[in-house]
Amino acid sequence: MTAARSDPLGTVRERLQVAAEVAAALAEGRPVVALESTLISHGLDYPHNLEVASASEAAVRESGAIPATVAVRGGRLLIGLDADALQALATAPRGTVMKAARPSLGVAVARGGWAATTVSATMIAAHAAGIRVFGTGGIGGVHRAPAGASTFDISSDIDELARTPMAVVCAGPKALLDVPNTLEVLETRGVPVVAVGQRELPGFYARSAGFDAPHSVPDDEAAAALIETHLDLGLGSGILVCVPVPADKALPEGVAREAVERATADAEAAGIHGPDLTPWLLARIAAITEGASVRANTALIVNNAGAAGRIAVALVARAAGHR
Repeated sequence: MTAARSDPLGTVRERLQVAAEVAAALAEGRPVVALESTLISHGLDYPHNLEVASASEAAVRESGAIPATVAVRGGRLLIGLDADALQALATAPRGTVMKAARPSLGVAVARGGWAATTVSATMIAAHAAGIRVFGTGGIGGVHRAPAGASTFDISSDIDELARTPMAVVCAGPKALLDVPNTLEVLETRGVPVVAVGQRELPGFYARSAGFDAPHSVPDDEAAAALIETHLDLGLGSGILVCVPVPADKALPEGVAREAVERATADAEAAGIHGPDLTPWLLARIAAITEGASVRANTALIVNNAGAAGRIAVALVARAAGHR
């Protein structure tokens, strides 16, 4: 005979704590966009982190959708943060907020306290809540290997896209990655990658990664039509929708590529690796570009939130038209 659990909570769905505004929108069939919280606690410093998070939520609202920033606190998966919660997360001392991805989500829930959700954890929670669209900066993927070596350093974002059916709106794979290999693994996992408004794959800091995206659509409406078809087929995978960084904040393609290559070489020479590598590279790229990469990163996060909102609105309109 199995002993009864003292903790009444169990599955992801049972641990959801959905904000009233978000719950009402979902119940009424109105558009909702999920937003991650790692950029607040780990990506940017205060008060810049709070400004960008607030601007992202505002961009979603301006599109006609409801924002739902996702985080973990006290063993609950929060779907939608109020102003006080955003402030608390933005001002939490460094090192006190855990970064939660699929492999660490159970740990984050069990330990209590705050945890910020990465792409994979945000997708898990948002999908359980019934949200179909998620806006973020860029996705993780296959990391670059040191010269003469191979790597198995692959982000859990890729497998999450393969197993969780929702649209993820971003500016492409992060510039620090091995982008061609990231696309290859996404294809193998059955995840379509679609550029909006251009044939070229957006290059995160730059408007182009230097080659065509696997698929492209002319605008948000066409993106919504493709997302609807993909999700309704029941294939089980998500779809990656790539939107270029605003032109006035974008780095020229050559400048972005050179900055990443220089920073990567500097990290290898300095022996930087493991969890310390990405923040070190981001800081180094910011120094090399004299802050232009930070301005581009900020702009693309907010821009993606707005694009995700427009796509979510278009999806709801399409669903209403089918009735």
